Amino acid sequence: MSGPTHRRAGRDHPHRRRSRDTRIRRDPRRGRRVTGSAPSEVPPALAVVAAPVEARLREVLAAESARWIEVDPDLAQPLDVLTRFVLTGGKRLRPAFCHWAFIGAGGTAEDRAVLDTGAAFELLHAFALIHDDVMDGSARRRGEPTVHMSFEEIHDAPEWQGEARRFGEGIAILIGDLAEVFADRLMTGAGSEAFGIWNELKIELNIGQYLDVLGTARGSVNLETARRIAQYKSGKYTIERPLHLGAALLGRLDEFLIPLSRYGSPLGEAFQLRDDILGTFGDSSLTGKPVGDDLREGKPTPLLSIATQRATPQQRVVLRSIGTPSLGPDDINELQVILEETGARAEIESDISSLTAQAISALDDIAFDVEPLDALRDLAIYVENRDR
Repeated sequence: MSGPTHRRAGRDHPHRRRSRDTRIRRDPRRGRRVTGSAPSEVPPALAVVAAPVEARLREVLAAESARWIEVDPDLAQPLDVLTRFVLTGGKRLRPAFCHWAFIGAGGTAEDRAVLDTGAAFELLHAFALIHDDVMDGSARRRGEPTVHMSFEEIHDAPEWQGEARRFGEGIAILIGDLAEVFADRLMTGAGSEAFGIWNELKIELNIGQYLDVLGTARGSVNLETARRIAQYKSGKYTIERPLHLGAALLGRLDEFLIPLSRYGSPLGEAFQLRDDILGTFGDSSLTGKPVGDDLREGKPTPLLSIATQRATPQQRVVLRSIGTPSLGPDDINELQVILEETGARAEIESDISSLTAQAISALDDIAFDVEPLDALRDLAIYVENRDR
């Protein structure tokens, strides 16, 4: 499918205009790059995509609920839980990256294909999070009890049989599976090229999750492995593959694959590194998860790999407590201090800034029009500075 003629954007383009000032400056107090907007502010490039995607999700999930309640009224509860999970919270980043690559490649915002793909991404993300919470034994997600914990509490009724934990985890796995099937069905109208990318990103997501679980069980991983986990568990499926799908929906992936990867690959890594910072130092009122959960779970992150390499013998003794579920606030604080003192946090912050700058620089080689390029620039800055 051919698209309209595009202006190549570069620093030397005489007609290039920005819709708003996105120049980057540094906050000397924290070593982080910030824009004129507060880090938590949702950019218009994200907000304009979120609303129609959420409307499509409501439509899909309402139809499924109505369909299955006819079969058995007991099916209302799991579908209600999935609906609340999908529609409450979430940044809608994956639909946004897909949308703006689609627009840049010559598509229109009203096209049902990109809307369905955006909704499919959110359902797939629900699948991944619900299963991840089961594997990690997490108690809270987005400020609420996790799906498996909610059903475990339901099972506590005295007349129910079996083990509450197994019931809760089993139901959560099934609800996650439902979300994945609903996502796949939304993608059935995509062409073979797009569906191939869709399947590849799902394989990568599962491979990354396996490496994450394995690294957690082993207790530590080297920095190279930790970065590989970050790339496959989250980075590719959050940014790079959604970009590829946006172009693939129009049959233009071959044309844009390399330049989109030069933008999406480093930004995907920056996204996961920011996630690691938030999982260790984040504000629970914003992240929706207890402070230091990554430390309690023993997540194999680059942050912890760097700290372990640089720690003194005394600090290593304290770091061995990572992965202990019963770590209290004082324990978490002691570990946070070590992550600061070893320079691990500062190095990760520096890496996030460098990776984001690399991604933004790569936009010069993507032959999109001004609007999608500005959107991708704003999304990159948001990814770098987000606080949730």
